Amino acid sequence: MVKKRLIFTLLYNDGSFMLSRNFRLQRAGNIEWLRSNYDFKNIAFSIDELIILDVSRNERNLVRFCDYIKAIAEECFIPVAAGGGITSHDHAKTILYSGADKLVINTALFKAPSFVKELVGIYGSQCIIASIDVKKKMDVFEIYIDNGSNSTRLSCSEYIENIINLGIGEIYLNSMDNDGTGHGYQFDILDKFDSSVTLPLIFAGGAGNWHHLLEGLQHNMIDAVATANLFNFIGKGFPNARKELINKGIGLARWETTFYKELKGSLTGSKKDS
Repeated sequence: MVKKRLIFTLLYNDGSFMLSRNFRLQRAGNIEWLRSNYDFKNIAFSIDELIILDVSRNERNLVRFCDYIKAIAEECFIPVAAGGGITSHDHAKTILYSGADKLVINTALFKAPSFVKELVGIYGSQCIIASIDVKKKMDVFEIYIDNGSNSTRLSCSEYIENIINLGIGEIYLNSMDNDGTGHGYQFDILDKFDSSVTLPLIFAGGAGNWHHLLEGLQHNMIDAVATANLFNFIGKGFPNARKELINKGIGLARWETTFYKELKGSLTGSKKDS
């Protein structure tokens, strides 16, 4: 049985890590702030994957972004995916050489599908995550590109049907309406999702606490949940969330660390008491 996954997304903009609410950015802090609030050596056992996205609104500085990827990847021993404005083979290669295991592609899915297909041919489908930003208009979920600033005027179902043919390995589906609200995931997006799509689905946009993560992971169409909420999961937020999710029977991977030995003991104790 394939394990469910818990994913942390970091939003990077011109040397800082950001909070996002409906795609409007607010600075949280630099890499030293991140290190002081998130001990990646420890939270690496609480999340299954880390995604780092360059959401810079002005001209991107690839070298600086990749320095941040390298610094973070060296501190945590989990898969790292990264992306943001990837438009060339050199851009993709530089990100991978900086320590990323996967590439996250968004706008190029729409503007340069042949380029995405080339990336799949070079690195394999398992290396390519299709990032899809969705916004509700009336009863239609439209796909947006360019950091959520432009609509493709394609519905979610139409768009996914198109990109499946590119050979991508998984989908990162993000709700622009719920982004950063902490109100929970926008599950009605999935009503428009083609049930024949078998690619792993990462669901994002709206998680503010572990209850929201639980609701997402309990959905049979969702393989992984992601949150970019820096403040709600600060400190021991992720270890505590993972503990609650495992207590609720979610099939997350378990590692033989002190944390999981303690968790196993608490679960055994509670069974004896019942």
